[in-house]
Amino acid sequence: METLRVLGHSLSPEQVWNVSQNTCRVSLDHSAREKMTHSRQFILNKMQQGDIIYGVNTGFGAFSSVRISAEQITQLQINLIRSHAVGVGQPFSRQEVRAIMLLRAATLANGHSGVRPEVVEKILEFLNHDIVPYVPSQGSVGASGDLAPLAHIALALMGEGDALSKDGQRIPIAPLLTAANVAPLKLEAKEGLSLINGCQVMTAVGLLQLRKGQNLVRSADIIGALSLEALRGSRKAFDPLISAVRPHPGEIQTASNLRLLLGETSEIGQSHLHCDRVQDAYSLRCIPTVHGTVRSALEYLEKVLVTEANSATDNPLVFPEANKILSCGNFHGMPVALALDFACMALTTLGSISEQRLAKLINPAMSYGLPAFLIPEGGLNSGHMMTHVTAASLVSENKVLSHPACVDSIPTSADKEDHVSMGTIAACKLARVTSNVTQILANELLSAAQAIDLLRPLRTSPALEAAHQLVRKHVPFAQHDRPFGRDCEILKHLIESEELAQTVQMVIPLP
Repeated sequence: METLRVLGHSLSPEQVWNVSQNTCRVSLDHSAREKMTHSRQFILNKMQQGDIIYGVNTGFGAFSSVRISAEQITQLQINLIRSHAVGVGQPFSRQEVRAIMLLRAATLANGHSGVRPEVVEKILEFLNHDIVPYVPSQGSVGASGDLAPLAHIALALMGEGDALSKDGQRIPIAPLLTAANVAPLKLEAKEGLSLINGCQVMTAVGLLQLRKGQNLVRSADIIGALSLEALRGSRKAFDPLISAVRPHPGEIQTASNLRLLLGETSEIGQSHLHCDRVQDAYSLRCIPTVHGTVRSALEYLEKVLVTEANSATDNPLVFPEANKILSCGNFHGMPVALALDFACMALTTLGSISEQRLAKLINPAMSYGLPAFLIPEGGLNSGHMMTHVTAASLVSENKVLSHPACVDSIPTSADKEDHVSMGTIAACKLARVTSNVTQILANELLSAAQAIDLLRPLRTSPALEAAHQLVRKHVPFAQHDRPFGRDCEILKHLIESEELAQTVQMVIPLP
């Protein structure tokens, strides 16, 4: 198994994904260890000189003016973690927690927190043994760091609290550590605080959803092209001359993808070259604009998340070369929160235009000869009537979830921490929206494939025939009604697993 060396400044989304899926091991790079050791010695020297350092020999938040004696410094860190582990609600998944742990290790490896290298090495030891703390998903306001969820991870590192078993059960952490011969972490000065200051929860969840979102945009191009063929739509709206005079990069890329997907040999395309329709509905004609905008929004999200994943987000931060220990606000999640909310809105839009294409497929007034609800013997059979209703329901749910979390601040910690980002709420909303959009696209795919069959013996392009064949490998054509919900679940998995995109990419090179 490949080993990722943690440096603190070079994590990529692909590396975070691989660690989240437990497909590589992790270790602390020697250069990062040296930097951490130097930073730690700087903190110890300042403590010996009697300097007042927030979170080292003072209380926290509104207690920052309370001095802590040298004899109580270790207990201060232990108390902090125990008191802050107050998360509630459903737990983050094992993959999400693994990603969070990697990002927390990376920010500490940056060398600006003043903690021992042993702290990072303990996190990485947990990852290599696949020991995953139980981390409730609710309780963070996204400033002063993701305090509550990160405290649950720190509690587990201390040998307290709970773990999440491989089958999703909450179990005590201590027996797992004993069985794996992993010693608990003994916190020293500043280390409890450094384990919970930062935006690693929202960033980790965001990075995993980024990967899924990028796959959704590729899949939406494929499914949208299949629907366009089924509805016998025009290719003229994807002419490169159009994008050239409105050169948004996402729009240019999407139009190019559609030209590749639709190809030049489609029998369906040839069959209506001289029809009397002048232009299609927006949900077909504007695919480059809408899908392209979503693509660009995800590019912005990636830029923000990669920056955040490779940043120092502790408070205070340690700069030995400048002889400074600086209190700051690098733990505030607003950069990430705003980008996550933006991505929620973008993906909601992707689901919305998909639902409208599905609505056209089942409506004989818009589908140009296809049977109502895509089923023979309509009336006796209801066909894809509820397939669309379910998609419509998810679109409306996404509209509610797209209300931005980051605009809602609330004062905490006796008004000391008076402006917060709610970024982790934004991340959890994004995960829900992503799942919903995947299902909406799956429902569209089911109907588009059914419609293509109803146009036989005409065939579409090689790329879209490959997509259709994949669907038919798992879900048969519907001559009569059956429980279509199961079909939709199967196709959702084909999209989530990236099998749909990979199948098409074997025929044409989609970026």
